[in-house]
Amino acid sequence: MSLFACGSFRLALDRPLVMGIVNVTPDSFSDGGRFDRPVTALIHAEQLLAQGADILDIGGESTRPNAPAVSVDEELQRVLPVLRQLRALGVPLSLDTRRTAVMRAALEEGLVDLINDVSALEDDGALPLVAAANVGICLMHKQGNPDTMQQRPVYCDVVHEVGDYLARRVALCQEHGVARERLLADPGFGFGKTLEHNLALLRQLPQLADMAGVPLLIGISRKSMLGQITGETMPAQRLGASVAAALLAAQGGAAIVRVHDVQATRQALQVWQALA
Repeated sequence: MSLFACGSFRLALDRPLVMGIVNVTPDSFSDGGRFDRPVTALIHAEQLLAQGADILDIGGESTRPNAPAVSVDEELQRVLPVLRQLRALGVPLSLDTRRTAVMRAALEEGLVDLINDVSALEDDGALPLVAAANVGICLMHKQGNPDTMQQRPVYCDVVHEVGDYLARRVALCQEHGVARERLLADPGFGFGKTLEHNLALLRQLPQLADMAGVPLLIGISRKSMLGQITGETMPAQRLGASVAAALLAAQGGAAIVRVHDVQATRQALQVWQALA
């Protein structure tokens, strides 16, 4: 049985883990503005834990397609008060950020166990900073930046290119002294990919895991690719599609699924695990 080293936590990967999303932003694509104050974020986090979340992922910048950038100061003002409150819950906390300054502030206060970075630690100073910390790391692939990434993304072989990128970032982390058990990889569904690219990646998760050489974290919950398939335009109405996608990801070997709808996802995984 493999373990994921996540701060002071050692998480067993004998079953898919569920990461609950806590967006403290006013403009996230699905639930922006609902949990952007410490009190509402805490209530939401407690609900996610009661529903079966294993990890909480807190983000202060929307990285949806066409999202405007926020300043470092604004992101810090959003996430630090929430992280300080959630720390008392005694569960693994993940910080969803691509900025070195935000990572540093949270790490200096000992507020997080995992850095979940859509830029795979490419920001100046991020890699040595996080490598020296006692936290897990999730490296995600994206093509372009949120404001432009969905403008005609092109690949020759999306599975090979994404897998090769993740493998190179994993190798670079190891060169900086990061143990493999601290690392996760995320193919980055919807981050500079068409529906066809996303489906190819979902079909080939075992190959991606082999190429990356570390467990996969998969985030498809409520994303537009599901709306393209189902015709459902409202993200909050993509529950069935999101649960199906999470279950397919788990069947493809995903170690962690990042979701909005924890209870429904956990129940689906429990049924699948009972059969397995």
